[in-house]
Amino acid sequence: MQENQFIPKSYSNSIEKGSFTWSSPSNIALVKYWGKKKDQIPENPSISFTLNNCKTITKLSFSKKESTDHFAFDVFLDDEKKDDFKPKIETFFKRIETYLPFLKGFYFKIETSNTFPHSSGIASSASGMSALALCLMSIEKELSGNIILDEVFYQKASFLARLGSGSACRSLEGDLIVWGNHKNIEGSSNLFGVKYPYQVHENFKNYQDTILLVDKGEKQVSSTVGHNLMHNHPFAQERFKQASANLNKLIPILKTGDMDGFIALVESEALTLHAMMMTSMPYFILMKPNTLEIINKIWSFRQNTGSKICFTLDAGANVHVLYPENESDKIVEFIKNELVVFCQKGEYIKDKIGFGAQLL
Repeated sequence: MQENQFIPKSYSNSIEKGSFTWSSPSNIALVKYWGKKKDQIPENPSISFTLNNCKTITKLSFSKKESTDHFAFDVFLDDEKKDDFKPKIETFFKRIETYLPFLKGFYFKIETSNTFPHSSGIASSASGMSALALCLMSIEKELSGNIILDEVFYQKASFLARLGSGSACRSLEGDLIVWGNHKNIEGSSNLFGVKYPYQVHENFKNYQDTILLVDKGEKQVSSTVGHNLMHNHPFAQERFKQASANLNKLIPILKTGDMDGFIALVESEALTLHAMMMTSMPYFILMKPNTLEIINKIWSFRQNTGSKICFTLDAGANVHVLYPENESDKIVEFIKNELVVFCQKGEYIKDKIGFGAQLL
């Protein structure tokens, strides 16, 4: 698949105005993507769980305008106008205009809300950009006379979302999504996310993810800045090889239901992500003291009980506590009794693996 295959030839319909609303989930990577080339191409492949409750709901209203020489839009978050979001959306529109040539022909009102705190280490850019890409694809589908097949629709939406935020291409479908070329994963691509194509053991079905909100503030380092630090990182090339090798190791783990192998790989990936940030120049420590307290509590609980609980991290202080559905009751009790005290204002989000975006 090449980028030019996403350029439409022509549109058969004309639309004056309308609106579409999509709900799109966040995701949590098991094998992490960290480092990118030009045009949001990943340096290494990644795989993520699609979440269920942590999502962005975006309504895109549009009306035809006479001038087609500029982009025209306004952005609202929770009904509050957000002009500081406009530069990022404008950059996104510039990147995708070749693939959606109708963009300058409409005025857009973008109304969005998250079910989780913005800019707190939960991937709001992933869910936000994927929701917007789906709304734009709904317009293109109508302009094309509704002849776009679902498979093509989601593939192109993932391709577009990637140009807004790399990990957004993993936030359209569920429940396991791969992004990035990998020689042992059929259909994998650097251009868009694909559903994991191989057998997944019952142990990993309906997996649970409780997100402990250690720090709800703005991230110290944006993801863009963090990715750029990989360009001259002394360990970058070995990290890219490690990620690809870990994804390869994950294939038999997912097939056989090897929970101990899953735990070791996922936790190692999380700590490696933060190790890369701690050894970049400039260097950053995004974990907080309470992040480490939680990790040590999880390790002790697992050792003492034989539980299959584990953790992963995004590029922030919050902790994703992962565990199989059949352990939900005892682990939620453990979280309430021993981990919530380390969360900001005692807040956490109980989530699970979901099945992707929805047209509302």
